This record gives sequence, structure tokens and C-alpha cells, in this order.
Amino acid sequence: MDGSGMSRRTVATRSRALRTAWPPTLALRVAAGLILIACTSTTTRTEIAPGASGVLISPASNWAADPRIGLRRDTILAAALAEVSPTRLHTTDSTLVAFGTRNTLSDTLSATRGIGAARRWLHARLSAIARDCGGCLRVEYDAGMIAVPRHPAGISANVVNVLGILPGRDTMRVVVMGGHYDSCICSATPTSVYDATSDAPGADDDGSGSSAVLELARVVAARYPRGLEATVIFALYAGEEQGLLGSTHLAERLRSEGKTVVAAMTDDIVGNVTAEDGSVDSTSVRIFAADPDSGQSRELGRHAWGVGALYLPTLDVRPIWRLDRIWRAGDHVPFVRAGWPGLRFTERLENYKRQHLPTDDLAHVNFGYVAQVARFNAATIVSLASAPAAPDTVVLHRQSTSGGQSWAVSWTPVRGAAAYEVLLRRTTAPTWERVMPPTTTTRVTLDVQLDDAWAAVRAVGANGHRSLARAGAPPRPTSTPRAE
Repeated sequence: MDGSGMSRRTVATRSRALRTAWPPTLALRVAAGLILIACTSTTTRTEIAPGASGVLISPASNWAADPRIGLRRDTILAAALAEVSPTRLHTTDSTLVAFGTRNTLSDTLSATRGIGAARRWLHARLSAIARDCGGCLRVEYDAGMIAVPRHPAGISANVVNVLGILPGRDTMRVVVMGGHYDSCICSATPTSVYDATSDAPGADDDGSGSSAVLELARVVAARYPRGLEATVIFALYAGEEQGLLGSTHLAERLRSEGKTVVAAMTDDIVGNVTAEDGSVDSTSVRIFAADPDSGQSRELGRHAWGVGALYLPTLDVRPIWRLDRIWRAGDHVPFVRAGWPGLRFTERLENYKRQHLPTDDLAHVNFGYVAQVARFNAATIVSLASAPAAPDTVVLHRQSTSGGQSWAVSWTPVRGAAAYEVLLRRTTAPTWERVMPPTTTTRVTLDVQLDDAWAAVRAVGANGHRSLARAGAPPRPTSTPRAE
């Protein structure tokens, strides 16, 4: 056993396994990589690029493949990340807390207290951002009278989202980045979710996320006043604490308008770095991406993971392959339920003693950390909105002439795509392990047994940005599969 934690016997065993699972040339390269890891005391991240063999082997931490999955760094985007300001984030959150309560059922007429004052202030801030970018941002209220679930009086509430919309060249494809500006002291008593008068500061939940979304709108609009390939919606939701009311309303609206949601992401509780036991973590963030493993939410998680590793190498992005925390939900969920990719960003060290309580105050929000999460958001948003659409359909074909060992992958062409890349991974791998060389065709023959692996295709724009990967599926059998 050496400093890598791997014995030579382990390396030999893994090398034999790889020879049986992958082509000979690839197996030799993987074996060589494993031997190199075993003979060195540390493993470092190295830059990767598709080569003639399409092999990507660059261990990061203890993962089998580099999470950057062949994504390319955009220097303009990288420069924009530095514009995210912790001071502005603090100012925004302080203002939101100063409204006393932002409960969805609270005062809507006061100029200084309640959710009405908060939404008018957010609308004014987005309008100022729009003026600064020459009118590039369309600002609007997105309102609906919605029944409040389980309310003892069976009431409906005027749930009002505040939106900043940056139109893209394709106005039918949208990237949604949201946070909820409503607050509550839901955990104080069994009926406190409906307490519309007591102070509910909500500095972390979700003043931190709302502050990040407002800052993202400012940074992205200033850097890209002419928009990107897809439209970006910066959404500040109401009614989250009563049951995801605002985000459900927006998801239903976008569906009724015939929009395609490329990704719907939410920042929810992104400011705490200290746990109840005193442990501190200001360098990692969790992203939650729903099942199935080959679905679009999971591909959004892999893409965001890669973007984080590429642009913010000091931020430890921790992908969690489930919809959300256990028995919890956020504003990405209505979009996932509608069939679109969704993702939640959240702090790693949650403290339930400072959630949904008067103790959720500014003193426990670390704005340097919120800024890092916002930079991660910005890189993910711009990366996705700058890319072509993902292929609509990817089909896997077993090649009968090979005795079933070889496969082909075909896909529908994508408008605006300069090329395509096929990605491969073992069924147990958390992210893509191999990227084949770019091609301009829409069919590729593989040297991999796809009974044992996943294959996907992504579109590559002329600007180098990659779409989400679309996993392939075999054609539906015309007869009942044989029991063999």
C-alpha cells in the first residue's frame, strides 16, 4: 500500500477488469494511468481534451474521470465571475430582512413592511439593472391567485413572482435561475407557516438565494446586454414556504406558452457555513439532481459539476444524486415534475435551528460564501444559455454483424450546432469518462459494449459551448424480449 491508498495487487485487478470492459487500446491507457496513480503520493487535476482515441482519463480526487467532461473555458465568462460583489449581496439581503416579514400572506400595502414592500423593491432593483444595460432586461410581475394548501380558512393568495428576463436569440428556449424571496417562521409552532405578522427575517432562507439571483441579473445583463443563445429568466419566487406556489405558477405559464426549459435552477439556503457543532465549511456546495441516472436533471447535475470544476477549482462541488434533501423540496421541483431538467444549489452545512425561525438572521450569513455560489451559478447559466440545444432524440443500435459487441449511436440534428460529441461511461460511474472526437455527422459506430455502459450525445456550438448531454436509448423492441 502506498500514498495513493492503492496496492499493486489492486491496480493489477482493476487493469484486468478494464481489459474486459473496454477496447484493448483504451484498457492499456487506463492501466497505465492506474499504475501512475499507484506510484505517486498525490493525484492532481490536469487539463484534458479529446484526442484521436477519444480517451479522457484524468482522475480528480478519487473519481474515475475528470468531472470537467471535456468542457472548454470561456475567458469572457471567467472574467465576468469576478464582478460578483459580496458587498452588494450583503446590501440586498439586509434590505430584505429589514422588511420585517416576507410571508406570502403578509401586508401588501405598507411601503416598509411585508411582502408587498419587498416585491416592489425587488422590481425597482431589476428595473435599475435594466436601465443600466440599455433596456436589455424585461422586468415584470408574474402574479396569480392561488389556493393556499391546508390553510384552515381555505383562502387564496395573490402570489407574485418578480422576473427579470434577458431575451436570447432563441426566445422559445429558456434557462431559469430562481430563489424565493418569501420568508416564514414555519417551525415556531404548527400553524406558524400562516403567521403573517411576526418578524420572519429569512436571511439565509432564502434571502441569501434571492440576493444571489439579483446579483446574477446585474452581472449577466451588464456583460451580455445583447443576450445569449437562449433566454435567461431571473426569477424571484413568492409562496415557496406555502408549497412551491410561485415556481409552480411559472412552470405552468412557461408550458402554456410552449417554451422549452433548458434548465430550471434554484438557490435555496446558500449562506450558512457553520454547523451547530461548530464545524465550518465555506468551500463546498451541494447540487441536487433527480433520478433517473440517465435523465436530463442528472445530466444538468453533471454539467454543473463540470462547470464548477472548470471555473472555480477551489470550490468543492458535491453532486447529490437525488431530487432534494430527504423530505424537503425547493423551487426546481415543479419544473422537474413538468419533465424539464432541474437543479438545487444549497449550502453543505444546514442548521435547522436557524431555518424557519426568528434566529435566521444576517449574523449567520457568510456573504463571501454566497458570492462563490453566485459565481458558480453564473458560470452554469451562461454556459447553458450560450450553447445549442441538446439533440431531441438519441437512439442506440446494436450491430448484428458484430455478433452484438459493436453498437452505433444516431441522433437528430440540432439547429446551430457546429459539431457533436459522443460521451461514454460505465453504468456505475458518476459522470462521463470518455469523450469521442467531435463529428459533424449524426451517426457514430462505437467500440463499446453498451449493455455495460451509457452513451450520450451533446451539441457543440461554434463558440465552443456544449449543450447538456442526451442519453441514448435502444429502439423499442417489436416483440417481447427473449428470456436468455
